[in-house]
Order: sequence, then structure tokens, then C-alpha cells
Amino acid sequence: MYKKLFIPGPTHVVDEILEAMAVPMIGHRDKLYSDLHGQVVTKLKKFLQTNGHIYLSTSSSTGMMEGSIRNCVNNKVLMTDCGAFSKRWAQIATLNGKEIDLIKVEMGQATTPEMVDEYLSKGGFEAVCITHNETSTGVMNPIEEIGALVKEKYPDVLVLVDAVSSMAGTEIKVDEWGLDVVLAGTQKAFALPPGLCVVTVSEKAFQRSLDVENRGFYFNFEELEKKAIKNQTPATPAISIINALNVQMDRIFKEGVEARFQRHLDMAEHVRSWTRKNFALYSDENYLSPTVTNVHNTREIDVVNLNAELAKRGAMLSNGYGDLKGKCFRIAHMGDLQVADVQWLTGQIDNILGL
Repeated sequence: MYKKLFIPGPTHVVDEILEAMAVPMIGHRDKLYSDLHGQVVTKLKKFLQTNGHIYLSTSSSTGMMEGSIRNCVNNKVLMTDCGAFSKRWAQIATLNGKEIDLIKVEMGQATTPEMVDEYLSKGGFEAVCITHNETSTGVMNPIEEIGALVKEKYPDVLVLVDAVSSMAGTEIKVDEWGLDVVLAGTQKAFALPPGLCVVTVSEKAFQRSLDVENRGFYFNFEELEKKAIKNQTPATPAISIINALNVQMDRIFKEGVEARFQRHLDMAEHVRSWTRKNFALYSDENYLSPTVTNVHNTREIDVVNLNAELAKRGAMLSNGYGDLKGKCFRIAHMGDLQVADVQWLTGQIDNILGL
């Protein structure tokens, strides 16, 4: 049975986007593809407010998390750990032979500029990696403030941002905020199928990459740039998804960027209010995500059974991630979902649990 997805990726994909993937195939060295690629990049630059480089990587976001480390760090990088996915980025850096220092906070808490300042003041770091929206906990870290701090006090340090579950669901001003690499997969707030990663790269980060050894090939910024200037990619791209992204960007601008972000906040506020009434919010109220809410399972309900009942009604939410499995469950409110959708979902949960 078809289920509407209220999980933090992959997200619900509307029919118009599915249809955009069903157009006839074109060659990736054909002018038709170059025109498509150029259109997408132009729209993304406007949307993300950047004049930097934009690459379209046929990969998951994890691939570009690794790519950013391999391109931007020779030796030492400051990592942050506020949940499962920021922890993964630290593991990636270690497995690529980089020396790391780690800012670790309790699950449900945010990484603050003061913490970043304290660690960077030790010196020796080439970059700092920040997860903007920690999908496992529902925390949004203050990257605008962190970017401003680094730009002012540590101008030689690159700011690398995992915006996987925030990009297209909340405002990101790449250049103004001083962000050097920002990456996100299309299967979350962009509301496209998985398989494509969008990454922005500042000129400073690109120039830095030219002096880094052992960058590999597939995620090598220099190789990507050689083709990007021709509106192409080094390897075969996910043409169907890129065509869908082009259509989705038009839909985003038609809705209105500010209206889109407000819709995400409106959905989030409904879910938060429902959570406060019936359960509890797991994470720090000062840093709540606009795209995913982590519900503290204070009633100790069986989340697996809840999802099984929701499946009969055509919906799916997410269990807690990792150590939070069963202790929490997550409701995503991102992409092309509407306020009416999350209202319907919480109503179904109320009915199932007798709330």
C-alpha cells in the first residue's frame, strides 16, 4: 500500500515531480543536457544566495561529506558531534586519515559559537565541520552565528556545512554567512527522489583544494570544476533527477521562497504544539528544527506498532535514530507537505492512541 512519508528522507514526492523524471532520456554530453545543467545551477545560486561554485554530484550526501574532507583538509579539522550524522562526519574524517578534535554535546543540545571559538582558539585547524540540522535529534545549529565568528576571528579556517535536512526548508545565505562548503541531498526538503547531492563551494575552498593531496577523483573539486564550466559533470549524472530538480526550482520560486520557509515553520509549530500537549519535545527549545521534530516518547508507546497502524491508514513516521530508538519518534515536516498533511497525521495518531 502506498504510504505518505512523514520521515526525514526520502520525503513525499508529488506527481508533477515524478512526471518530470519520466521525460525521454538525453545524452549527458549533449547541448540539451548542458542547457539543463546551466538552468539548474543558475536557479540554485539565486536560491542559496551565492556567487560561488555549485556542483551536482550523483551520490548521496555522505559522498560529498567525504568529498569535502578530502578536498579541504590536509591535516587537522575541527568536528562537531551533536547526534548520529555529525558523528558520522567525524568518523569519515578519521577514516580518511585526518587529525580531528571534537566538540561533543549531549544529544538534543546544539553546538554554539562559543564552543567553536574555544576550540579554534587552540590553533592549527584548516576547517570546521558543522551539521546545520541534526536529523537524529531535531536540533538546528546556529550556522549563521558560527559562520560570522569564524569569518571575523579565524579567516583562514574553512566552514563546511552539512545542510542535508535543512536546505530548501529554511533560509541559507551561503555567501553572507561565510559558508565555504554547503551540501544537501535532494531526497529531503527538496522533495525529490534520492540520488543527487547539491554542493556549494566558495572560491576560497576551491583554491584551498588545489593544495590538498590525495583528493581522489569522483568528488575532486578540480575535476568537477573542469566540467562545471561547460555545464557538465565528470561522470554520468542523474539526468532524470536533475530534470526534476529544474522543475522543482520553478515550483519553489512560484510558491515564493519566503512563503516556502514560512510553510515549514507553520508545519513545525503544529507538530511542536501537538507534541507538547501529548508527549514532550526531546531537544532544546532554543534550537528546534523547522523540518523534523523529535518527539520524546514519554508515554512509552510501542513506536513500531504505531507505525504499523499508520501504514494501514497510508502514512509512515520515523522511529528514534540509533540510541534513541523507542525512546523517541520523529515526524518530518519538509518538502512539499502542507500544514493540512501534518494536521491529518497527528489526528490519525490521536485516534490510534486514544488521545
